[in-house]
Amino acid sequence: MLRLENLTRRFGETVAVDGVSLDVAAGEFLTLLGPSGCGKTTTLRMIAGFETPTSGRIVVGDRDVSTLPPQKRDVGMVFQNYALFPHLDVWENVAFGLKSRGDRRDALAPAVERALALVELGPYARRKVQALSGGQQQRVALARALAPEPPLLLLDEPLSNLDAALRERTRDELRALLKRLGMTAVFVTHDQEEAFALSDRVAVLNRGRLQQLGTPEELYGAPANAFVASFLGRANFFGATVLSVEGEHALCRLAAGGVWRARLAGDAPRTAGAAVRLMVRPEALELAPEGAADAIAARVADRRFAGAATFYRVQTEGGPEVLVQGRPHEANPGDTVRLALHGRAEPVAYAAEEPAH
Repeated sequence: MLRLENLTRRFGETVAVDGVSLDVAAGEFLTLLGPSGCGKTTTLRMIAGFETPTSGRIVVGDRDVSTLPPQKRDVGMVFQNYALFPHLDVWENVAFGLKSRGDRRDALAPAVERALALVELGPYARRKVQALSGGQQQRVALARALAPEPPLLLLDEPLSNLDAALRERTRDELRALLKRLGMTAVFVTHDQEEAFALSDRVAVLNRGRLQQLGTPEELYGAPANAFVASFLGRANFFGATVLSVEGEHALCRLAAGGVWRARLAGDAPRTAGAAVRLMVRPEALELAPEGAADAIAARVADRRFAGAATFYRVQTEGGPEVLVQGRPHEANPGDTVRLALHGRAEPVAYAAEEPAH
């Protein structure tokens, strides 16, 4: 449905998007995820036609739309601030794009009514948009984008202005609606939880470059590099030295003590004696009993209750401070503890220093 080929956008000496290539299948919900300034919104604006690529191609269906104006691309767009017209009522806001496209008047009413019904705002058709809640305004913006029935829908952080409870409910409704319609969507956010809840796949960007593309489970469980590991969820890093290598795994001796078996990431050295960094998620660590094999001596610095989980901030002896997910009241601040891998947990080994970008 959508293909980006080596897409690049420069602003003077600044490279905002640097050679991004990816494919989005028909009916797929893809999220562009990354920190502020990573190039995700510029990428979306190039797909929409509001920015012109410096180089590369944008293909929608079987059409190269790289140089077409927005109205010729047959894509829908939902903006972060919704971009509703305050002087128009809900019906007129939804009809605006259809009128701009030149649709006949007799075709307007059925299309607007279908779009309002999809977002359950039919009874609000003649309300002024200022009289609506934030969540209702977001649904008006979505209805306006859906009314022309575009094959591709683009969404630029449309939930960021909603409060936490409404945001969670709206994102669930949004995913269910788009899946019901079988619509292809590209969504931009900096919120990892939002990306994981909505997406079939996630494209992680940093400094204009695509770092990794995969399902939420793939990204969280097998991050391609240390940036992806630390950006997606909580990550602990331990300095270590490779003792031996067997295929895609290595035995590593931690600077803080203990020997752990780790899976080697693509950038990790594969020679004995090389320095690496081991990434371990908080839920993959446990406060172990005395005498546990390959456990690390540590001291509990702090304990934080977070509803379904309790997190312990633990200072290892001669090593980093790490976060451990455990049971409530398993230990108290100041306690001396042992730190071990939980069950079949498998750390991921990365190069000791990240490559320059």
